[in-house]
Amino acid sequence: MVEIKKVVVPVDFSSTMGKIVDYATSVADKLGAHVIFFHVVNDFQGYDMLLVHPSFAEMSKELKEKSEQRMAGLVEDYKHLKAGVSGKVTVGDAAEEIVNFAEKEKADMIIIGTHGVKGLEKILMGSTAEKVVKKAPCPVLTFNPFK
Repeated sequence: MVEIKKVVVPVDFSSTMGKIVDYATSVADKLGAHVIFFHVVNDFQGYDMLLVHPSFAEMSKELKEKSEQRMAGLVEDYKHLKAGVSGKVTVGDAAEEIVNFAEKEKADMIIIGTHGVKGLEKILMGSTAEKVVKKAPCPVLTFNPFK
């Protein structure tokens, strides 16, 4: 059996994040795995013609700083995990960055929440979890926080 020693847990700081994090840390702790919380700030590429903002770079920088503060709090809240916990924030496309990060970190598993995106929204925006499942370098466990 393959040992699971490092688990990447993407977080988005949404209202359902608590359920996802609790589930993921419970699984990881039972496996004795180190948890790496990972948050991706949208880089807004492709939206610069649609949205009016003086500086997308400045907006991304501000969002990253706020996210890093929230990440520090999240890591602090889960510092009791047996194998430890850490956190990382980056800027880019969520699915692409999650897959790249898992590969770089040599993650043994990704535990990601789904948001139940359906219909037209899924057609237009796609599903981050679905993209991660298709491209991940390791097994992916999805969790639906709405069930």
